[in-house]
Amino acid sequence: MKTVQLWWNHPVRFWAAKSIQFLLLLPLIVLILKLRTPLLASLRAELLWLLPLALGVLLVLNLSKWHRNTRQHRRHLACWGLLALCGAGLALMVTAEVRYHQAQRAVLTGDPAQLARLGQHLVVGYRDFDSVKTLVEKQAIGGIFISHRNLQGPSLQPLRDQIAALQAIRQAQALPPLWVATDQEGGIVSRLSPPLTLLPPLSDIVDQSATLAERQQRVTAYGDTHGRELAALGINLNFAPVVDLNKGIVNPDDKYSVIYRRAISADQAVVTAAAKDYCSALFSHGVYCTLKHFPGLGRLNADTHLTSAHLDTPVAELAQDDWRPFQQIMGTAGAMTMLGHPLLTAVDDQHPVSFSAAVVQDILRQQWGYDGVLITDDFCMGAVFDSRDGATGAAVKALNAGVDLILVSYDADLYYPVMAALIKAEQGDRLSPDRLAESRVRLKLALSLKAST
Repeated sequence: MKTVQLWWNHPVRFWAAKSIQFLLLLPLIVLILKLRTPLLASLRAELLWLLPLALGVLLVLNLSKWHRNTRQHRRHLACWGLLALCGAGLALMVTAEVRYHQAQRAVLTGDPAQLARLGQHLVVGYRDFDSVKTLVEKQAIGGIFISHRNLQGPSLQPLRDQIAALQAIRQAQALPPLWVATDQEGGIVSRLSPPLTLLPPLSDIVDQSATLAERQQRVTAYGDTHGRELAALGINLNFAPVVDLNKGIVNPDDKYSVIYRRAISADQAVVTAAAKDYCSALFSHGVYCTLKHFPGLGRLNADTHLTSAHLDTPVAELAQDDWRPFQQIMGTAGAMTMLGHPLLTAVDDQHPVSFSAAVVQDILRQQWGYDGVLITDDFCMGAVFDSRDGATGAAVKALNAGVDLILVSYDADLYYPVMAALIKAEQGDRLSPDRLAESRVRLKLALSLKAST
């Protein structure tokens, strides 16, 4: 035992050990600070016990060394510094988790009428069925988002049963059906393929068609396949087609948007015609399409999944080009419009489009007279989560701007802070009753239209 103590008390070994512990602590602190960010959603369950365990081990190590080296001033300070960092890390983690669970409790014990009133504006993804089932039972959401995370092996039946069970709860509550959404564009964005049919991108269908008649026939068949398979599963809203124009912009740092691989065409007339045919085929099976991503992402270099992005193109140029497909299809029955997260700098350089009143209310609702359903892109994306308003402030501004549905799909945990913020905002008279009333009418009309197909 004495030999071991002498080995550890050697100055070189002591300071080497402390340096290693310090270098280990730095990423641990960073992970703690980022623990509630959506990027760590898939690792959060493991990190919630691994991080305290690692900090606890370092605390014990340095506490024992601190007692052993109380007469050696510099060693004493080193141990004390590491102890302080470990304690600060634990305090940060406990504070963040307490804040999160307070938001969760505020929602789960909230006023049922208020939950139903505000919850209809939220479409959420989920990783745990029991958790989302609880939210449906409390009438606290208006829809769910389905992706590959919800599949259980090669069979679709378990997922079909889950969707049916949630809709049965809504029916027993005498409420309209849930929006059940997915992201089944074809090509690289085909969240449920396999086991659903993996189709090529819609651009391939367009490019390989020799005539307009052939293109219409093939696009319609493409939409029929999506509509039939999604409807059989219980899905009634598809986040497709992409009507952003293909501007040919390729950026190595763009890891997720990659519009050049997903856009139908660079030609606005081709995009409009193909998207119309696709939406019509989809809606013939009772499935809404979603035109995305207004105001058009084809010109962007940055990826809004990870960071903010500025669309600096003049409005007059956008109106003659990128916006034409949106304007010509948005009024079509069975079509929603998804709002992207770039800043349209010529109109509002402070807020992403998805929660900009200057864009949503002034342009889409007033100038264009659009009275259909607007849904945001995922609020878990960096352009919103890391914005000045954060996802919680953005949610309040989005509803006040005239947005109907807020999507929280990747990180299910983010739902609770967002919903808690909406509850608090309504209690503080910071949510517009007029905007909420108008939105309820739009959602009711869309649901009744879907139910009648």
